[in-house]
Amino acid sequence: METQDQLAELRARLAAAEAANEAKSRFLANVSHEIRSPLNAIYGYAQLVERGAQVDPLAAARVIRRSAEHLTNLVEGLLDIASVEQGVVRVDNGVIRLGALVEQVAEMFSPLAAHKGLSFVCSIQGRLPEFVRLDERRVRQALINLVSNAVKFTQRGEIRLVLRWSGQIATIEVHDTGPGIALDRQEQIFAPYERADAASEAEKTGAGLGLAITRAVVNMLGGDLKLDSAVGRGSCFTVKLMAPQVAGMVDHAADKVRPAGYKGDRRAILLVDDDADHLCVLRTVLTEVGFDVAEAGDGATALALADAQPFDAIICDVSMPGMSGWDVAERLRAMCGRDLKILMLSANAFERHGLSGQQASHDAFLLKPVDLGSLLDALGRHLQLEWIMPEVRETGTGARDSVQVSAATREHVDRLKALVQIGHVRALEGEIKSLAAADPAAEALATRLFDHLDRFDLAGIGRTLEDLPDEWR
Repeated sequence: METQDQLAELRARLAAAEAANEAKSRFLANVSHEIRSPLNAIYGYAQLVERGAQVDPLAAARVIRRSAEHLTNLVEGLLDIASVEQGVVRVDNGVIRLGALVEQVAEMFSPLAAHKGLSFVCSIQGRLPEFVRLDERRVRQALINLVSNAVKFTQRGEIRLVLRWSGQIATIEVHDTGPGIALDRQEQIFAPYERADAASEAEKTGAGLGLAITRAVVNMLGGDLKLDSAVGRGSCFTVKLMAPQVAGMVDHAADKVRPAGYKGDRRAILLVDDDADHLCVLRTVLTEVGFDVAEAGDGATALALADAQPFDAIICDVSMPGMSGWDVAERLRAMCGRDLKILMLSANAFERHGLSGQQASHDAFLLKPVDLGSLLDALGRHLQLEWIMPEVRETGTGARDSVQVSAATREHVDRLKALVQIGHVRALEGEIKSLAAADPAAEALATRLFDHLDRFDLAGIGRTLEDLPDEWR
């Protein structure tokens, strides 16, 4: 009898191992597709520009940036799963407008739903405080995963995104009229690399990480994720999160604009990286704002340059052949003391505290891919710079000096204001393009509007339009 039980256990383990191996194979195939698609867009535009083809540089930059963001999100998703499995998680609770966040997610997916012939309803029910304390990035990540799945797997009917708040608890529901999920599959779909059954090839995209990441995110925020579904009657995913109200908060955050320079003496920066392309990007953005920039492709060269001339700050990559960035930072700190500010860059988020068991020799750590605005913010903070902001920050459009505005341009501005009111993102993109084509004087305005649109900042678009000078109205 004992032998029979052991044999049954071995068979069960073998079946589990084979299932895990099949899941791994599906996962590798899916991830390959998810990586190659955005890479193809980036590679394609790079070849067109390199060959001198006539392409819209703003459109190309937008596609490349969005493709890079897709790859970044995929990598971060894999890291999230690994972090949760290892018990290493980081929650960054901040003060956010939860209602605005939910509406932004709805605005992201309502055009896709409309394209499939689906109705999309976003409903905020009852009293909702203006500000609550939550991890905005994590909550957005979870909602995007849930709403994306709802739109992907629903062929007819509607998607409903519902938000309620009561007793310091936010409840968010994502309803769909899709095929539903059988009871025996409802736990399985939350496992990494598993996906819901898809009726068409178009629905079989994705790495199979969305629901696993969503559950992990909700759990790490101390919340609860439940599924109510049955075959043939759709699904409802319910997220409950602690969202304490923040009273007396006033949001004075201004639109982020890259500085044009800084006051005082010119500062010297040393860039250390073995990647020539990355050095080129950093050199361009730093010289634009007035820094004196030197470069080193390896640690030995960096140490020689720092010994030969003084620098105010070093921006150093961690992973380099030969001497690592941490070794370079340690020796630079010994050579130059605390007056030299050391900023480290790495694609590995677990390296932010430096080498294990050693005192950190750096002043700041930035994760790749690096947001250039955050890099300048870090430099300004550690070098105590007083930034000089461009005139566009005060005028809102950069076009106040232009008074020759056509009636057609004013009509485009009026239509943009109306589209902002209804939150029609796709129509806004088309109208901004029409505005730029209608009047060369509107190019700066269109660029600013596109910048807001790329961040789904409809309020920023509204403010920019309201701040236009009289001749634009």
